[in-house]
Parts: sequence; C-alpha cells; structure tokens
Amino acid sequence: MKPVISGIQQIGIGIPDVHAAFKWYRENLGMDIPIFEEAAEANLMLPYTGGKPHERHAILAINIQGGGGFEIWQYTSRTPEAPKFEPKLGDYGIYAARIKSRNVAKAYEVMKAKGEKVQGEVQTGPDGKPHFFVKDPYGNLFQIVEGKDFFGESDAATGGPAGAVIAVSDMDKSIEFYKDILGYDKVLYDESGNFEDLKEIPGGEGEFRRVLLTHSQEREGGFSRMFGSSQIELFQLKGGSPKKIFENRFWGDLGYIHLCFDIRGMEELRKLCAEKGHPFTVDSQAAMGTSFDMGEAAGLFSYIEDPDGTLIEFVETHKVPIMKKFNWYINMLKRDARKPLPNWMLKALRFNRVK
Repeated sequence: MKPVISGIQQIGIGIPDVHAAFKWYRENLGMDIPIFEEAAEANLMLPYTGGKPHERHAILAINIQGGGGFEIWQYTSRTPEAPKFEPKLGDYGIYAARIKSRNVAKAYEVMKAKGEKVQGEVQTGPDGKPHFFVKDPYGNLFQIVEGKDFFGESDAATGGPAGAVIAVSDMDKSIEFYKDILGYDKVLYDESGNFEDLKEIPGGEGEFRRVLLTHSQEREGGFSRMFGSSQIELFQLKGGSPKKIFENRFWGDLGYIHLCFDIRGMEELRKLCAEKGHPFTVDSQAAMGTSFDMGEAAGLFSYIEDPDGTLIEFVETHKVPIMKKFNWYINMLKRDARKPLPNWMLKALRFNRVK
C-alpha cells in the first residue's frame, strides 16, 4: 500500500506553562478541544534530548472549524530553553504557523481589540490574499491567512493550522523534499525580492526567494476532511548569515518543535523516506514493536529531518477518543485507510470542548 497522508495533524509548540498556553490558545485561536492530555517520560526522542529521557506534560488540542491541532508541550524535568538570539525570518526552522480564518480582517479586529500582539496591519501577499501576524505570550508567531474547506462551526475568529512558514538554505532542494515525501507538488507562487507584507515581523525587511506550495491531490484518510488542505511557505534569505532556530537546544524547548502529519502505512513511508535520503531518525515501531500509548490515544510515530534539520513527525493513529465521558473510541486499524470518517462522527468531538 502506498502511504496515505491525511494532512497536517498538529504543530508542536514548546512552552513554559502548558495549562496557561492551552488557555490562551483556546481563547484566542479556538483550540478548545483536547484530544489527549498526558504527563509522561519522553524516552524515544533521545537523538534530540541530549541522549537522556525527560519528563514532560503535553496537551493535543484542536479547533472544530478544522485544520490541524497544537501539541502544547512542556518539559517538567528541566527548564525549557529559549533560543539565545531572536529568531528572524530566514533563520532555519519553523518560523510561524499558518492559521486559517474565514474572515482575516475580522480576526485582526478581534485580536487587536483584545490587546493581543498583532504585528502591524492586515497585509496582502503575492497571491493577492490578506494575512497578518500575531504573537502569543511566549513569542511564537502565527500567520492568520484566508482559509477554505472549513469543517465545523464555532464562534472563534480562526480555525486551526493549515500550514507553516519554514526557512531553508537551498530552495530547490527543499521544494524537492516537500514535494516527493509530503506531496506538496503545486507551486502557487515563486517570487524573489523585498516584500512589503513582511516588514512588520523580525527579519522581514530582508531579500528573499519565497515559494508557496500546496498539494494538487486532495488528501485522503480518516481525518482528511477535518484537517483540510494546507500550504507550506518556504523562505530563503539572500545574503546574511541565517542560524538554526534550534541550534544547541533540545526538541521540546521553547518554540515550534515539529510539523506533524497524520498518515497510514508507516512501513511504506519508512521505505519511501529512506529511498529519498531522509531516513527515520526516531521510530516508535522499531523501538517498541507496538502502538505507543499517548494517554487517551494510541498509535505509531516517527521523525525525519528536512534538508536543514527541521523536524517532521509522522503519526499513524490507531485509537482516538471521540466522546471520552461515554468511553467512545475509534479503532482506526479496522477502517479503510483512504476513507474519511463520517462528518457527524468527528463533529461529536465538540462535546469535549473546554470553555
């Protein structure tokens, strides 16, 4: 079976206070449905945690309007480290999460009225569509973009993640990576120069080649309708001396720690990644031989690195809670890997909302 990528499952965010962050994300970005919450030892990420396991507390939260989720991640056995410099656009790694909105101008006014850290005004990108940037209390940058294929309804001004802004050192090499492994085979624009719509964010005054990628094929799989379509915007700084955002730090430290895709067919994906020169660096199936228990959920996970070391996670979901108080869980292994779950079933997740 060819591996199935259902979409962006979540973006991992290292923060200093998991519950305070969850409160801010649900109040400002509508991420108010916890899929799991777990305090445990991260003992399989040793290549990225100094060779030692560490205790952590994590919450995976989603937005009923659709898009991916946030894996809100806090070290509890050590103090998470911030970068020793202010990350700027062009520094290698995940610079911002792209958050979809039905009405970008309205989302801007809502956040501005609440006193949140909006960065300048609503701008127009090379595709002619509006967007703006906002920071959370921990300095993480979110780009609010015009979205499509929303799933459910809520009164939140935004949906969930529908992509990411990632800086790279070699644009053509990175385009090949995101196309061949993750299916982002369609170029929406490829522009070079200085860009007015970036001037309000750190490093945005630089000269860049920027490329917006999406997937020409509609995503398949159980959660594909909820995740929806997504876009990756790659930036390559011309001149300057970019740094790695996670240089000399651990996975799980402060900032965007990974971009995660929901998949089926881990064996086939393992082969594909190896063939493309990006073998798994973490592989729960090889380490444990069975599903990894994530509190109320279970499955397999693995990691690869993009050409600049940015971490891409794959999760093959085996068990997921729909209505926890009624002990209603779905066994994904008993379902067709390419068939979406019924909308009514996933919309039942709204009953798990946290106000």
